[in-house]
Amino acid sequence: MLEVKQASKIYEGKVAHRALSDINLSLDKGEFVGIMGPSGSGKTTLLNMIATIDAPTTGNVFIDGKNPHHLKKNELAKFRRRELGFVFQDFNLMHTLTVEENMVLPLTLDGKKVREMKDKATVMAEKLGISSIMNSRTHEISGGQAQRAAVARAMIHSPKLLLADEPTGNLDSASSKAVMELLESLNRIDEMTMMLVTHDPQAASYCQRVVFIQDGKFYSEINRGDNRQTFFQRIIDTLSLMGGDGHDFSSIRG
Repeated sequence: MLEVKQASKIYEGKVAHRALSDINLSLDKGEFVGIMGPSGSGKTTLLNMIATIDAPTTGNVFIDGKNPHHLKKNELAKFRRRELGFVFQDFNLMHTLTVEENMVLPLTLDGKKVREMKDKATVMAEKLGISSIMNSRTHEISGGQAQRAAVARAMIHSPKLLLADEPTGNLDSASSKAVMELLESLNRIDEMTMMLVTHDPQAASYCQRVVFIQDGKFYSEINRGDNRQTFFQRIIDTLSLMGGDGHDFSSIRG
């Protein structure tokens, strides 16, 4: 479903900066994979390349067999809108719109009929437990509800790949847990392919596999198995082996 092959990224400047070096990563359809590493490790660069926001300097990215970086500008915009879903740390909801209007935004941009949009929004809201706030504006809802609305917007057009960038970064521990349980269940029930970039070991423990990168290179990866608590501990152990600044990773939430 996702193949990153020998991808490198060099940012030109007075001093050229190599953000990624020959990264290989593959995600099978229906897999939920976390990406972790200290600040400056290249996680966000990797996410941006997969999200088609940034192009690799060398190497290739294939999503469902296609290399989106070879598409023309208009085709790329359409690909991003139809094939990918995005969930961000700061929700990125439009404050002037209701929750429902925010949710159907990707469908509006694709010119879908109002009835179809309403039906999809109703089904998605029920699935995500936000039916009661559909007519609310973003300032009237909690952070956890806002992130659920953002997840609904990311999934309403049934993307091939959902990309989540620090989705729990602005949430308290209870809301973080609820959002990660939601993503885990959407992955399990709808077989949605997901990639999560996070500093938070607790959030990462909901993934099936975590890939660690350091200094722009692959460091290691671990698989979850049956026990999430054991997996959480193994994530902590790997992060401590990687070292780095204590502020690089969010405080441990058991």
